Amino acid sequence: MKIYIADDDKDVRNIISTFLRNSGYEVTSFETGDALKEAFEKTPSDMVILDVMMPGTDGVTICSAIRKKNNVPIIIVSAKDSELDRINGISMGADDYLVKPFAPMELVVRVQAIFRRMSFNDQLIEKNTLSYGNLEIDIAYRKCTLNGENFDVTPTEFKLLVYMFENSNRSISREELLREVWEFDFNVDTKACDDVLKRLRKKLIQTNVRITSVWGFGFKLELEE
Repeated sequence: MKIYIADDDKDVRNIISTFLRNSGYEVTSFETGDALKEAFEKTPSDMVILDVMMPGTDGVTICSAIRKKNNVPIIIVSAKDSELDRINGISMGADDYLVKPFAPMELVVRVQAIFRRMSFNDQLIEKNTLSYGNLEIDIAYRKCTLNGENFDVTPTEFKLLVYMFENSNRSISREELLREVWEFDFNVDTKACDDVLKRLRKKLIQTNVRITSVWGFGFKLELEE
């Protein structure tokens, strides 16, 4: 897997690159988001990791620009740790948001979890399609359609929908989603789950599928009457 990194701090770039390379990934680093975007448009990578505050175009804007044309997984790493900053990053298309300073191995684990979400296990491959309301998921082609037309989702949103479609008859806790969809087997902030759900809910407005909150527990799929 090929990963592009953009961060104006050379030490951060070197540390992240070293840990990812030691984990078996091919890494190319850039000093600015603009340089990364230019390279990505010529030769797309399998994942993008972006700092927010860089010379030139900021990382969130670069994230949004890439997301408009490609569903590549994107992780934002930033010293900006307010709830608004995190929600803004996720809303612009990021799959995860990691606040600096962080342990390099935590980033590696998050990268590995996202790549695992992109690969199908045997149970999923045996199934051809899943449907709920006017949404249909084609497992083999990793495609989601609304009334036969393409319904654009990121890899994380796709796996989240697959899991919720498979369990549409019951409520699902945040902890279960983090374990089964995000594949985190350690304690993490559940806001990562909530932020992606907020983004997906906005997309689902054009469908008759709704993700409703179950107070004090988690979420459930329902059909809009």
